[in-house]
Amino acid sequence: MAIPKFKKEYVMDALKYIDENGVPFHNQSTKYELVTDDGKRYPPKYVVAVADYLANGTNISTDGFNAVEAKSFLEGQGFTIETKQQEKFELSITAESVVSTDERFTMDNISLGDNYKPLDVSFKKATGEVIKRAYSKGERRNSNQTLPRIACQVFEKQIASLSVEDKESFPVCKYNPDSEMICGIFASVDEYKKHRKTIEYMTYGYDNGRQFVIYCWNIFSTISFVQECLKRFGEPGDQFVLTYREKDEKETVVEEAEAAAQEELVQQFKGYRNPFSSMLIESKNLIFRGAPGTGKSYLAKEIAADIISNGYFDDYTLLTDEQKRQVEFVQFHPSYDYSDFVEGLRPRVNDDGTMGFELQDGIFKKFVTRARKNYEDSQKSKETVEKELSVQEAMAEFFASLELGVDSFKTINGNEFTIVSVDDSHINISIPGNATVNKLALNLDEVRRMLESGLRFEKIKDITSFFGKSFATQAYSYDFAIYKAIKARKATGSKIHAKQTELKKFIFIIDEINRGEISKIFGELFFAIDPGYRGRSGEISTQYSNLHPNPDEKFYIPENVYIIGTMNDIDRSVDSFDFAMHRRFRFVELRADERLEMLALLENEELEAEAIRRMAALNKEIAAVEDLNENYQIGASYFLKLKTLDFDQLWTDYLQPLLQEYIQGMYDEEGIMKRFAKAYGYQRQSRGDVHEATQDQG
Repeated sequence: MAIPKFKKEYVMDALKYIDENGVPFHNQSTKYELVTDDGKRYPPKYVVAVADYLANGTNISTDGFNAVEAKSFLEGQGFTIETKQQEKFELSITAESVVSTDERFTMDNISLGDNYKPLDVSFKKATGEVIKRAYSKGERRNSNQTLPRIACQVFEKQIASLSVEDKESFPVCKYNPDSEMICGIFASVDEYKKHRKTIEYMTYGYDNGRQFVIYCWNIFSTISFVQECLKRFGEPGDQFVLTYREKDEKETVVEEAEAAAQEELVQQFKGYRNPFSSMLIESKNLIFRGAPGTGKSYLAKEIAADIISNGYFDDYTLLTDEQKRQVEFVQFHPSYDYSDFVEGLRPRVNDDGTMGFELQDGIFKKFVTRARKNYEDSQKSKETVEKELSVQEAMAEFFASLELGVDSFKTINGNEFTIVSVDDSHINISIPGNATVNKLALNLDEVRRMLESGLRFEKIKDITSFFGKSFATQAYSYDFAIYKAIKARKATGSKIHAKQTELKKFIFIIDEINRGEISKIFGELFFAIDPGYRGRSGEISTQYSNLHPNPDEKFYIPENVYIIGTMNDIDRSVDSFDFAMHRRFRFVELRADERLEMLALLENEELEAEAIRRMAALNKEIAAVEDLNENYQIGASYFLKLKTLDFDQLWTDYLQPLLQEYIQGMYDEEGIMKRFAKAYGYQRQSRGDVHEATQDQG
């Protein structure tokens, strides 16, 4: 939505209105200020909203336009707009008091902490010694959990020594004088969720796997917790000091959207059929490891079906074609690389028959693009979705009506051109009169964004400003001509009705994840796949970003993407799994006897029971070999081959070759194999045994 229409006099009236009524906290400016001749300062967005209210009788709302649009509009009317100096504030917490250098701070409404971003934190002893936060590797340096984390760091031993009763009654948060105190330090997320079924918590790890889990939301929500720590464990004069600033508008919008999306996704935990499904939703990245044949790949697809169908079924084949687009499967191998996974240059044949190269997205980036579109669309209002659909329809009708290569258009400078083809990303044009460049690929998305903006573009300078560029590109002249042509032909048919997009989950499965060279495949995505850096806070520039239509565009993995990996513990194709991945994935071991339920697929109870008996006996014998362990045991998925084979064929064609490879080079290989065969129940004699038996009889 563009800036509303009204005259300058209504802006002057808005300034008087604000002088009399003030500015609500959530409407205070974070980036720009309108400065009057007498030195007064006003938030531009709120000024425009009030002027619209006075001129047109609308509700006072800043939702329909951004700060840059408000700035440009007011500057166009002759007002002075200055970039606001970011002010830092300091919050000091002692056992007796909580004081901030921001005069607006009050303990009567600590929900205002939603509007601030932490910059630094420290613990100052009465003796003058200062203790800084010990940030874990990979941790965001400052987050809403910064303050309680340093309190746990400083008083870790004292908190750990509290009784269970004292921990559960420990004060944590009180939003205002009339609200109930939120209490509790819990030993695990599961224990926490028995008391509060939300994602609003902080997990602090200590002492080799033990945890403190407490409620935590904004930067002020744990002030009571920190102050109670000082009262119980501190010395007189000790204090915590938090330095913070106001969030700018973009930070607020992005964080609110990501928090809402995460809450919506997590609230769907409870109806899943498979216990690992909830584990994946909580952890975002999961790796199943263990012996071969434990059904890790099959389990991954079961989980995908369970989550995508919201617990309705766990059979992947029952997913619709549309639902299957929410799942992707890839298998790593030693030759797999970044260009296969993320993006890379690929050969192509040009229209004139020559060979060239073009940048193409890899399988993971294509998948994330689908998920990201759903995520971003789900954050849009119904009105925005309808506007976008209307633009898409207008563009489709426009391009369908063209006679490609024949219908001609002119730029603002009189250059004539034709549209020769249109694909998902580009409008390919021919410019006969240009001796230097007679062909050009325009970015389809640029034209779409111009139409969706609802703004009126009168000259090339308007486009340059809209895309935030200092200088116009050659393509903008042709974008402008096509934009005007679509606007001129746009149908005035019935209004499009649409519903808000449902937020969906997308699951990417990587089979044999440890067989690929992880650093070569993921590249800078090491950062983006970290569960703590999902969303725009984990934006990165990819290796080929300079070749993108918009080199400044960042890549990020949204909240609705989940990754499952599988790996065999005995696979030595890669010497060691990348340690950087270890802390980004939750590892779940599957033992050989852990997925026996899959044998129900044999649809024969006697056969199933016999398979389980033989598998258990063989695995017991494998574990008894000194140089082997449970990672070498045989999983149930091998026995699914009994649908088409008998037990002897399963042994000779699959199990025997695998086990021989396990024990190759060991002392008494033949004796070990005989014990394996006996435990399994394979008794058929070899040709050599038959020959020896015949000689004995003679």
